[in-house]
Amino acid sequence: MADVLTAEAVENELSGLAGWSGDPSGISRTVELATFPDAIAVVDRVAVTAEELDHHPDIDIRWRTLTFHCVTHSAGGVTHRDVTLARRIDEIIRSAR
Repeated sequence: MADVLTAEAVENELSGLAGWSGDPSGISRTVELATFPDAIAVVDRVAVTAEELDHHPDIDIRWRTLTFHCVTHSAGGVTHRDVTLARRIDEIIRSAR
């Protein structure tokens, strides 16, 4: 099982992730896309990535606004798996704009 990151480690990781916030209990980012179909296309691409990584974020969809929340539930907090997923989500968002 993956180790939960300390508060300091989460803060350090978040400093390299634009738009993400959180603490050892979870990290999240909210992003607004140009259109609803654009937002859904991002969700579709994140779904494929999540399957590849076998690690799945919670996603809240509100018209063009998406909120991604990452936490390793089995570990009880944020692990390196969440940071890796957050980086991949960022890549998807950048390519969608």
